[in-house]
Amino acid sequence: MARPLPTRKQSVDLGSGEVRVSRIRRDPPPPEKPKELRHPDVVNRSAVIIGVLVFAVALIVILFAFTIFSGYDMTPRQVVLHV
Repeated sequence: MARPLPTRKQSVDLGSGEVRVSRIRRDPPPPEKPKELRHPDVVNRSAVIIGVLVFAVALIVILFAFTIFSGYDMTPRQVVLHV
């Protein structure tokens, strides 16, 4: 049979009754920063407003492009938009 490989580590005597204490010192985790609580309605309102504005701008651009290119012989430089 093969002989066990030699190790350089010391063997641990578990029957000695000696209690070994870890010598590793760890710092406690840093305290958590308090988070600002916002009401969900405030977040939803701003998301809805941004969504509606983006959708309205997209519809205006599509409508404007459709009216320009729907059979008129005008270029976009000839169109004057009065707001």
